[in-house]
Amino acid sequence: MTTSRRDFLKAATAVPAVLSFGSAAPALLRRAAAADPTPDSDRVLVVVQLAGGNDGLNTVVPYDNDEYGRGRKTLRLTKREVLPISSDLGLHPEMTACRKLFDDGRLAFVQGTGYPHPSGDHGGSMRIWQTARLDAEVHQTGWLGRTVDALDDRTSAGGVFVGSISRPLTINPTRSIVPHVRRIESWQLPSEEDPIAQGGRDMPALLAEVARRTQVAKAHAVRVEEVVCSSPRQEYPDTPLGANLRIVAQLIEANVGVRIFNTELGGPPPGGFDNHAGQKDNHAALLHQLSEAVGAFVADLKRHGLLDRVVLVTFSEFGRTIAENGRRGTGHGSAAPMLLVGGKIRPGLIGDHPDMTQLENGGPKYHTDFRRVYATLLDQWLGINSQKILGERFQPVGLFG
Repeated sequence: MTTSRRDFLKAATAVPAVLSFGSAAPALLRRAAAADPTPDSDRVLVVVQLAGGNDGLNTVVPYDNDEYGRGRKTLRLTKREVLPISSDLGLHPEMTACRKLFDDGRLAFVQGTGYPHPSGDHGGSMRIWQTARLDAEVHQTGWLGRTVDALDDRTSAGGVFVGSISRPLTINPTRSIVPHVRRIESWQLPSEEDPIAQGGRDMPALLAEVARRTQVAKAHAVRVEEVVCSSPRQEYPDTPLGANLRIVAQLIEANVGVRIFNTELGGPPPGGFDNHAGQKDNHAALLHQLSEAVGAFVADLKRHGLLDRVVLVTFSEFGRTIAENGRRGTGHGSAAPMLLVGGKIRPGLIGDHPDMTQLENGGPKYHTDFRRVYATLLDQWLGINSQKILGERFQPVGLFG
């Protein structure tokens, strides 16, 4: 079989996508070596998965709504408790860092997001959000994985998953290498000669190109080490998400060509947000972790002059029911807000709070297809044709400008 120059170089500057941190770092550095970032390709997207079904009604709280009050005898948050962000909405009291970002014009909520005929199953609904396809069961790639493939065609930059759980379907590509990073300290090149390059000694011209790229990769490794060892760092909360976003910020600062980052809060699906019992304290702790980690991340990026390059967005497989159950928890609902932060986003509340009398699955019905948010991020932020990634065209949401 004939090996093309492109295929050989891709193989020679990457390792198989084995997700242990010992091999992930060399994979990414070799990929990043393929091309240095250019000024028109340095925008970064960070996607945070909130596993389990985040309770949007106790995140962006309609505290004076009668339906909300009647349905939640123990979980209701009152006007006195919330952090007001409009005349009739407030944030959960544990989201003080997010409230500051909101006031500073760095945070937005896209309200009422979901999709038609929503599934109440964790795995099925999460797969739809991860693939951005309603027929998700037949797709083996995620929307971010397909985005990494598209970036690979244009800039040879890629994406990574940062976290301790198995790499989500969200960032599964077709042909690209997407490493799994658990610790920034493992971000180094091996000292031994690349075994793939050794096997290609009958192609000296291509090996010369591999050698050139390896030198770039080594320079990137030095860049990461300098960031880790010498750069002043914002203090992050001692939480899993805090640690993950710290790694993301370090890699953005190191500027090794990575444009897509995926991480998570809540653990493996169904995860920590699946609060069928004892929701009040558990949900408060998760929102506190989210808020404090995102606040530290934004402060870190701002300190290093990087905030205008970055957008962070959250998603969860569904919201929760309006009515609480007999165990002081909630069931699987439908619509929920998506949180976005960045230096260039249009801050504030985007779209109306969903109608509390129009229900599906016991929760507010969606009015904004989440794929419209994805499409806007692809078209207007990353500069990628969203139709090629999502399979159809979606009307944009006013996230920028």
